[in-house]
Amino acid sequence: MNILDKIIVDKRREVILKKSIIPFSQLEASVFFDKKTISLSESLRNSATGIIAEHKRRSPSRSVINHSFTVEEVVKGYEHAGACGISVLTDGKYFGGSLDDLLLARASVNVPLLRKEFIVDEYQILEAKAYGADLILLIAAVLTREEIKLLSEFAKGLGLEVLLEVHNQEELEKSIMPTLDMIGVNNRNLKTFEVSLDFSKQLASQIPDEFVKVSESGISSIEAITELKPFGYKGFLIGENFMKTDDAGKAATEFIRKLTH
Repeated sequence: MNILDKIIVDKRREVILKKSIIPFSQLEASVFFDKKTISLSESLRNSATGIIAEHKRRSPSRSVINHSFTVEEVVKGYEHAGACGISVLTDGKYFGGSLDDLLLARASVNVPLLRKEFIVDEYQILEAKAYGADLILLIAAVLTREEIKLLSEFAKGLGLEVLLEVHNQEELEKSIMPTLDMIGVNNRNLKTFEVSLDFSKQLASQIPDEFVKVSESGISSIEAITELKPFGYKGFLIGENFMKTDDAGKAATEFIRKLTH
């Protein structure tokens, strides 16, 4: 069983437990539930940089990235830097995140927030909305076409945008449907954790133009973005590169400044 399979088994168990404690009605009563969402796809279409900066404490491939910042410091730094959107990891066991991180991020900034999570159930989409997210991530590698359809329709019904993540041609072909806003190509093979920008380059021409193209993982240089832009990519998800520094906001500011000059 690879790491992704293991995460999904744990996630399904976690969702069953959560459902038994916090009912749907409690999530729907959240102050953020009726809040109008901010569009990341629009923000990326109109941006010269397309940076989506990530709050991530640790990951399975790199045990500890950074535990010394508060969520508030990181996201305010990202907003100040001019990030188009912020991705907040909410998985606890493997990434050290939580829904409270999302809540604190929402209370601190006014940019589009992505709930970065392994979504397998509609309940997690309700949580995303209740805790202030503007969009959700669906990972094609762990969902069937039918599940992608149901979950993306459910998210759209709540006013959330959908970023669908793919790793290869097969995942892309099974996933294309009108209820998606953005298609992200993960440059990290989730089974081996090996990273290559070739994943993004190879799939670019297969992604229809109505979806905003996002390249995720392994982007640590201005060169990587310059290399990917001619392939039609508008969004670039950067996590560890900023988080592993002493000041994530400052690192993002410098990176974005270099990108625009």
